[in-house]
Amino acid sequence: MAKHIVGTVAEIGPGQRRIVEVNGVSVGVFNVRGTYYALRNSCPHQGAPLCLGSVKGTTLPSAPGEYLWAREGEILRCPWHGWEFDILTGRSLFNPHRVRVKAYEVTVEPPEDGGGDEEEDPAVQTYPVTVEAGRVVLHL
Repeated sequence: MAKHIVGTVAEIGPGQRRIVEVNGVSVGVFNVRGTYYALRNSCPHQGAPLCLGSVKGTTLPSAPGEYLWAREGEILRCPWHGWEFDILTGRSLFNPHRVRVKAYEVTVEPPEDGGGDEEEDPAVQTYPVTVEAGRVVLHL
């Protein structure tokens, strides 16, 4: 599995996302309260750019007339038809066992030399950034 640096922790802060193209695949990398998740940027319904959708929460099961809102920042809503997906797993909210979007592993790795301009492997797709803390790395 190849590693692709998509940015630094400082560049993709909590509640933010970055959409990158890796080996011809568009992937959205999301920071949900300091933990990073990656989803394919294509809705399984009709191929919409899913990762451009709004990030919200959802209602939870509750008593009649009661509305419990939770999971703020964990639910991605397709910009075309409103299909909702769990950013943490890629599973849909309406049919989690059958409808999902591809999820990828993401890790945060320390810079090799503590920061600065280091020479990168030209085979790895990178973006011009300064490393301040750790790197957000997509495994694809």
